[in-house]
Amino acid sequence: MRKPCCEKKETNKGAWSKQEDQKLMDYIQKHGEGCWRSLPEAAGLLRCGKSCRLRWVNYLRPDLKRGNFGEDEEDLIIKLHALLGNRWALIAGRLPGRTDNEVKNYWNTHLKRKLVQMGIDPNNHRLGITRPSKSFVSNSHTYKAVNSQADNSPESNTSSLPDLNLDLTIGLPLMDSSQMGT
Repeated sequence: MRKPCCEKKETNKGAWSKQEDQKLMDYIQKHGEGCWRSLPEAAGLLRCGKSCRLRWVNYLRPDLKRGNFGEDEEDLIIKLHALLGNRWALIAGRLPGRTDNEVKNYWNTHLKRKLVQMGIDPNNHRLGITRPSKSFVSNSHTYKAVNSQADNSPESNTSSLPDLNLDLTIGLPLMDSSQMGT
């Protein structure tokens, strides 16, 4: 059995100080990322190795991109989510400087809501999402439209929605008969 990474009672918890951030940055710049388990003690930090790793990966790395997501990044996240689902590390890998945690949080707080407002189901990325009526929700989870005038609203007009081009697929590579071994 693996021993615990640190003695929990001797570690700092909560917000990181500027001095701790600086110690971690200085150590990593001098020695590299290396073994996160032994890094806190070597760097003179009273933190858990996991805490140091998360602090570096999500906040202190010099190549992190700060600020709002651009429209091109939003479009790419939507397309990749349609293709990959909630595989945030793979999605973030296509967005230089963005972390998987940041992409996941942005999806859950902004993009999912944006798709719903456009009438697109954020789970399967298909048009025609039905919203539950305030007056009726059955036990079988079938819903009726919010109001009967929805057909005249701009939300139901599919020509006003942007083309998301979600014709993305993942499959095995095609093999010809010479590669099949028969």
